Amino acid sequence: MNITGGKFNGRVIKAPDANLARPTLSKIRMAVFNTLYSQLGSFEGKTFLDVYSGSGIMGLEAISRGFEKAVGIEKNKTVLEIVKNNYKTLGIESNLILGDSLKVLKRFEEQRFDIIYIDPPYLSGIYEKTLSLLPDFEIAVVEHSEEVDFSGFKIIQSKNYGGKQISYIKK
Repeated sequence: MNITGGKFNGRVIKAPDANLARPTLSKIRMAVFNTLYSQLGSFEGKTFLDVYSGSGIMGLEAISRGFEKAVGIEKNKTVLEIVKNNYKTLGIESNLILGDSLKVLKRFEEQRFDIIYIDPPYLSGIYEKTLSLLPDFEIAVVEHSEEVDFSGFKIIQSKNYGGKQISYIKK
């Protein structure tokens, strides 16, 4: 798996076993960060929260592209160790939390993140619960394959990538 942009562009990182994590495809990562850049203008000084971190590639992409801080939440200890090693290999401080995202999100209720990336296991039925627990943010990006109730949020943009939907939302 390669980082697709920024100062670590092209760097190969280790991916967890496909049975443990489902990395976001490179074309989707590039599209997400291009769209975010068009919305924000710059990533300098911005913070990124990857709620269901999995492979950790979205946080690594965020740091590579100039985000000041990326925080990832992952409940699988084996996967988290692989992600920590990827950060270490790149010489980046990792802000990774081991735990269930729905429980960990409650710790962030008083914090603010510029971007929140939400990509829970498909067909998990936890999208709406996750959205209800989000801390303050500028833009949330939701990767989904099922219908999601975005009541209470404004959809800025939505794109389909071969059965994967990416929705950009604001409060």
